[in-house]
Amino acid sequence: MAQQPVKGKVTDKDQAALVGVNILVKGTTKGTTTDAAGNYSINVAKGAVLVFRSLGFETKEITVGDQSTINVSLETSDQTLDEVVVTALGVSKEARKIGYAVTKVDGSLMTQARETNVAYSLAGRVAGLNISGTSGGPGSSARILLRGMASFTASSPLIVINGVPMDNTQRGSAGEWGGADQGDGISNINPDDIEDMTVLKGASASALYGARAANGVIQITTKSGKKGKISVDYNLNVVADQAVNNTNYQYVYGQGINGKRPTSVTSALNSGMLSWGEKLDGASTIQFDGKSYPYSAVKDNIQQFYRTGTSITNSVSLAGGNDQSSFRLSLANLSNQSILRNSGLDRKTINFTGSQKMNKLTVNVMVNYIDELADNKPQLSDGPLNANNIQYLATSVNQVALQPGYDASSTYGNEIQYNDDIYVTNPWFVVNRYNNDVSRKRLISALSAKYDFTKWLNGQVRLGYDYMNDGVNKITPTGTAYNFRGGFDELSKATTSELNADAFLSASKDITKDLSFDAMIGAAIRKNKYDRMAIGGGPFVIPFFYSPNNVLSYNRSYSYSEKETHSAYYSFDLAYKKILTLSTTGRYDAFSTLPVGNQGIFTPSVSLSSDITDVVNWNPLSYGKLRASYAVVSGEPSNPYSTSQYYSVGSAIQGTTTGSFSSTLPNLFLKPYTLTELEFGTELKFFQNRLGLDLAYFNRKTKNEIINGSLSDATGYTGQYIGTGSTQNSGIEMMLSGTPIQTPNFVWRTSLNLTQISNKIVDIQGTSSETEQLSLGTYRPLNANTALVKGMAGPQIMAYDYVRDAKGNIVVDASGIPVQAASRTPMGSVLPKVYGGFNNEFTYKGFNFAFLIDYKFGNKVLSATNYYTIFRGLNQMTLTGRESGVVAVGVTSSGDVNTVSVPAQTYYQTLARRISALNVLDGSFIKLRQVTFGYTFTKKQLGIIPFQSVNVSLVARNLLTLMKHTDNIDPEAGFSSLINYAGIEGNSLPATRTYGFNLNIKF
Repeated sequence: MAQQPVKGKVTDKDQAALVGVNILVKGTTKGTTTDAAGNYSINVAKGAVLVFRSLGFETKEITVGDQSTINVSLETSDQTLDEVVVTALGVSKEARKIGYAVTKVDGSLMTQARETNVAYSLAGRVAGLNISGTSGGPGSSARILLRGMASFTASSPLIVINGVPMDNTQRGSAGEWGGADQGDGISNINPDDIEDMTVLKGASASALYGARAANGVIQITTKSGKKGKISVDYNLNVVADQAVNNTNYQYVYGQGINGKRPTSVTSALNSGMLSWGEKLDGASTIQFDGKSYPYSAVKDNIQQFYRTGTSITNSVSLAGGNDQSSFRLSLANLSNQSILRNSGLDRKTINFTGSQKMNKLTVNVMVNYIDELADNKPQLSDGPLNANNIQYLATSVNQVALQPGYDASSTYGNEIQYNDDIYVTNPWFVVNRYNNDVSRKRLISALSAKYDFTKWLNGQVRLGYDYMNDGVNKITPTGTAYNFRGGFDELSKATTSELNADAFLSASKDITKDLSFDAMIGAAIRKNKYDRMAIGGGPFVIPFFYSPNNVLSYNRSYSYSEKETHSAYYSFDLAYKKILTLSTTGRYDAFSTLPVGNQGIFTPSVSLSSDITDVVNWNPLSYGKLRASYAVVSGEPSNPYSTSQYYSVGSAIQGTTTGSFSSTLPNLFLKPYTLTELEFGTELKFFQNRLGLDLAYFNRKTKNEIINGSLSDATGYTGQYIGTGSTQNSGIEMMLSGTPIQTPNFVWRTSLNLTQISNKIVDIQGTSSETEQLSLGTYRPLNANTALVKGMAGPQIMAYDYVRDAKGNIVVDASGIPVQAASRTPMGSVLPKVYGGFNNEFTYKGFNFAFLIDYKFGNKVLSATNYYTIFRGLNQMTLTGRESGVVAVGVTSSGDVNTVSVPAQTYYQTLARRISALNVLDGSFIKLRQVTFGYTFTKKQLGIIPFQSVNVSLVARNLLTLMKHTDNIDPEAGFSSLINYAGIEGNSLPATRTYGFNLNIKF
């Protein structure tokens, strides 16, 4: 068809030229954009439809006739002003009315380069949100902190699905004596079912949820059916995980003790993890298995021991709807093989959402069923049955010599020992013999009914039920070196149920032409129950028969708890035109965990939002909002039954029953603690929404935090719950977003978020002492720990430093080794002071490319790996003095320069024991977190193939560490998600680099 030139100018309602407006020929990929003067030119056929589109303006379509000039005026779009955000209790509000910080993350960002715990997909995407993890394999727990350490027991924000709270309890974790991470609640959620996640950051945002929301709220909205014909969506995700070797050991000297290589089986066994031998020369040298191997460097033990892990996720959904009803049903299966052999995760998920409208009544239902089994959850931190000790093999020992880990010819299949510590288990024995299975069957359901009494008044009732059935099957296998007959460590079943019910009335009405209000009043009840029964015993009578009926003696345990909260709440918004909105909320909670008389507390909030767009009347400004808020939220004791004394019945002694009671003195005067927050912020968008800025400042402080304070043993108790703690947090959150390039065929969108946090422990036990501390966690070397320190940021690493003289010289003792300080001193907080992310998305026709960089600065890491590498001669610092001995740079107590030479092994091993400050590392990093590259085939391209679209993407996660300061470890490594062990590292799985592809087909 003949083409004709068409030109013109595009302006706004005030006749100002619009730059970068997209003009497309409808139904084709042909198009152009306006220049700096708003002018355009394009060749089109008569009868073609031109589509004029620009951010911040209404889209306009014009059919080309005989005219050669078409000037267009675009109307401002109210999309920015009227954007709807899901706030507390699942209530939707216009963004312009919200007086506190809220960020929404699209669910599509979590389904391509996905994680087995969807929480990790939020890392680097939301200002104020700090995501850390557990290096414990697939489905490991996440430490999610909003706006820093909000309280002494800072934990994850409240997770809410479709308006109903979800239990996110961390099921089990490792400590300094070992253990396994058993996952948290959010790790059960299938990312394919998530429409979006909304992060409510401040206290005003989360105040209506009460005590559980003191740490903020993450609201998950699940996908639902849409009006139209039935649609089918299939997604396949296949990725491979590779262990990253972060070690940079010395490979000059090999296995041995005191400068000598092994000369016998015994000496080889005694030095299996010690690299204090001779220089590596390749000579044949005896090993602990009686065989001889080259005395050469072995640098790939980590790569050879850990396999390439795989995760395959298949999901399919069926959705549809009409004017009155909608539904969506999805099925998903995750099959994961961990990098640790014989370990993995299998998760099956069924999700259903439905909605039915019957005149004035609307009913919504959501059912989510999860069936999950984690095979052989890895042991972390301490040595027993921990396969991750493979990283400490002497530099000349090949992991092949440890296989298969057991002696098949012996009665009990005895563990093959490769070192002189029976509690440091052979890694190959672990992967071939150990059993630690963790299962979960979970039902998350919600039912709501909304009735519209009038156009401006409605009522809603909602019922949510979360039920979990957890099981653990853990054994010490027959043949284990420290317990060769083995035993049943745990066979347990635990059920957790939570019922949340609420009912409220909502009203929305114009009072006058310029004045309107939105109001809500309601009540809620929460009931939580936990019930666990476990048995164990040992030793096994018949080898390898792992049954609780095959043990010589039994042990048992039973625990039960029940909590209940009754609440009433209101909210009221008063709006003047679309310029000013004043909002206030109030909530009254009564907690069963507190004493009668102190159970209740009222917590208010107030916020103000002002649209300044028309007031400023500045052409580059497309949208502007100022906001301010003040709120108080409350908290209750984490453990019930802390206000009364309870007795327990123990085992009988010669027929006489024994009893016991808690060593913690109950407190009859506990009351809820409070968190008060003040927040100011602004949202600005410029150049037709091509550039955006979201900025917030907050200051929050807690009062009467409940801690377990110490008591003198003379009282008959060791501690007492007291409400004396106080924490202060302040910070700045910034999100800068923009679309630097936007043409008909190519678009570049980018965003940068940054958070700066200042934290201080204001008070601990309520005394006038300036040196109060509250110990938290430690690592296996036991010569350092984390603690809350009055007047300092928390948690602080407390470690032994060098003793120095008045001139700053290190003081050395008579043996020539630096002297340890008399007490541990603060070495810095484990939480970052600055963190954020840099995200970029590019689209060119059907192609899409995206990458995410995230970063953290200012945090410290307490590294057990650093200790062990020094003690065992692996660390490069131990090269100094190998041949001649080490003469420490320092002075004696008399001030003379040290001249004593100490054998290297003696020096470094003693130094490692004494100076734990050596193990305090800078945890700052910059990482290339995610990369995706894909292409979308449209229905037109697919031709007769009956698909609406097909998207194929190459995906990668944790691709590259661009900057770090932690030698031999990943800066994010950790063995627990609990705040007590934040920043503590040791004997966990190595970091992984993930590659794969994602296929999405829409029918």
